Amino acid sequence: MAELSALEQVLRVAGARLAAYGFVLTGSQSEAEELVQEAVVKTFVKRPRLTDLAAAEQYIRLAMKSTAIDRARKDARFRKHAPAEAMPETMPDPVVAISHRVAVSKALGSLTPQQRVAVALRYWDDLTVPQVAQAMRVAPGTVKRYLYDAAEALRPLLGEHVEPEDSEIRVVGMPDRGRR
Repeated sequence: MAELSALEQVLRVAGARLAAYGFVLTGSQSEAEELVQEAVVKTFVKRPRLTDLAAAEQYIRLAMKSTAIDRARKDARFRKHAPAEAMPETMPDPVVAISHRVAVSKALGSLTPQQRVAVALRYWDDLTVPQVAQAMRVAPGTVKRYLYDAAEALRPLLGEHVEPEDSEIRVVGMPDRGRR
């Protein structure tokens, strides 16, 4: 087997530690992975003949820290000069989004087939209760019962969901002239 390069050795030996350090710096698994990649590239581009693994790991950590600080400064500058609505304070983490989808899938698996169909038609297909009743060939009252029972079953698993009262779309920067 061919001898591993210093880069491969560092990633094999310290990759998990570097990813954990990146998570501490960013608070996001995906951003941590990007931070590690960027720091590794910076380190080995500037020091291509680096062979000491401990030194390489330390250089990567320093590059990660300075990159994280630079990103934070850049984001702060952008938020200061851009409208508040231009970028949310924190971007959703894809790992968290996937875990939420898995939780929803597991929770939906706990419903009866009728409840699952009613929930899917009502909330994913955005059908009205009478349309769901027609599609399922049951009475609207039965659909309401399925939806109520499903909500009761899902609430302890997923928590409470509150619909925003004012779901009106507003254009940022445009004055609110009232309803016509």
